[in-house]
Amino acid sequence: MNEQLKQRILRRLETLADERGYQILDYVEFLESKYAERAAPTNIFAKISEGIEDTMRAARIPIKAVSATTGLVDSAGKVMKGVAAAAQSVVDEALQATTTTPPKAVPPAKEIKDDSGTS
Repeated sequence: MNEQLKQRILRRLETLADERGYQILDYVEFLESKYAERAAPTNIFAKISEGIEDTMRAARIPIKAVSATTGLVDSAGKVMKGVAAAAQSVVDEALQATTTTPPKAVPPAKEIKDDSGTS
């Protein structure tokens, strides 16, 4: 899908209530199942969020509760992504500290003796 079409659809979606948004999602998923391969979620939290959302919608739980729950799962995913990035940064710094060579020690200067008996 080209970028202009995506932006046009997004502008229209932004004005809709959650209930209408879920109807559109149902239709998009129907079209996807009929005409295209389903794109798998990219991370574990997206998979969990979609599973929870689908289960809650199937149980006819109010849309506001579904939205709030999936929002919490998405927020948890963002937090965990930040934690993972911070941990990766610590690991990278530790690896960098262990792989750098320490500076070579400079030997102490030799004492020069003066023939006159003073140093």
